[in-house]
Amino acid sequence: MQKQTHNNSFKISSYYRNLVTVTVVAVYLLILAGGIVRSTGSGMGCPDWPKCFGQWVPPTSAEQLPEDYQDFYAEYRHQKNLKFASYLDVFGYSEIGQAILADESIKEEAEFNVSKTWTEYLNRLLGAVVGLLIVLCVAGSLKYVRQSKTIFALAFASLVLVLIQGWIGSVVVSTNLLSWLITVHMMLAMVILAVLTGLYFVVNKKSSIKKVEVAKSKNLSRILLVAMVMILIQIVLGTQVREALDVVALRLGEALRGSWIEGLGLEFYIHRSFSIAIALVHFYLLYELFKQKNSLDIIYRNVKILISLIILEILSGTIMAYFAVPFWAQPIHLVLGSMIFGIQFYIFLQVVYSTKKKNKREYAIF
Repeated sequence: MQKQTHNNSFKISSYYRNLVTVTVVAVYLLILAGGIVRSTGSGMGCPDWPKCFGQWVPPTSAEQLPEDYQDFYAEYRHQKNLKFASYLDVFGYSEIGQAILADESIKEEAEFNVSKTWTEYLNRLLGAVVGLLIVLCVAGSLKYVRQSKTIFALAFASLVLVLIQGWIGSVVVSTNLLSWLITVHMMLAMVILAVLTGLYFVVNKKSSIKKVEVAKSKNLSRILLVAMVMILIQIVLGTQVREALDVVALRLGEALRGSWIEGLGLEFYIHRSFSIAIALVHFYLLYELFKQKNSLDIIYRNVKILISLIILEILSGTIMAYFAVPFWAQPIHLVLGSMIFGIQFYIFLQVVYSTKKKNKREYAIF
């Protein structure tokens, strides 16, 4: 009995492909904006969420706020933390919730700073744009739901994840940038990026795998999986280094910015050394593909782009380490890491799908 294959003969409109492309680019821009917020210390520029100081358009001076605004928003955030602690208690993490409520530093409210407020506000506006684009992706996917449930499933999953991300973002604010929550926030951003990259691949897969024949694909898939896990670990290590850097910066002050790196602990040296291991794995991947470059076409080219991004990532990290951590290098370092993961995942999809094409099998996941 012949197996029934999934129907891939339908055509995706150029409008929808362009919409998905713009959405993926917007997510990278949002990650860049988040890096700018972090590097400028603007994370608490707005003490509430989704509004900013209770307004859809934030104030431009402290005179526009009530005299007791710091006490008011400290209490506002405390009430949100009480709710968050109750959620943690339901899932068996009551000790974490109690630690959050007992932490006096979380209750501290910063003074109004117009530049930090508007930096955070613009970041939120870009987040709203990304949310709207994803809603449009979901709406547009309904046209193809009969031919490919995958397109709708990926678009809808990205919407659900963005809503969860928005809620986690509000808790990050209410807990005064609690370090482990920032890491969770960043990891969820990578999941959203992976889902949207998958959607981009599916709606563009005919052009992205043209003329691709991949031998030894299982070996390539394993290397790519290892590379993706390594870059995710590196991103987590990077958030820990950033958290340690905040502590050092607070202790030494701006005047001793050149000594910030020296004040970091073991996590910085692990992060720096791990980048060498990542580079070696990717050069090995390039070597494996080089042996088949005549038949690889697009995949080989994409891996060269990936290697270029890794070199730039290492360069940006070197600039931060030896040139007093310039604020502009930090968001670039972050977005380059995100781009590396996104392209890794895209190449992985190319390898997996081309293997299935080579074996003349079609799977419903694509």
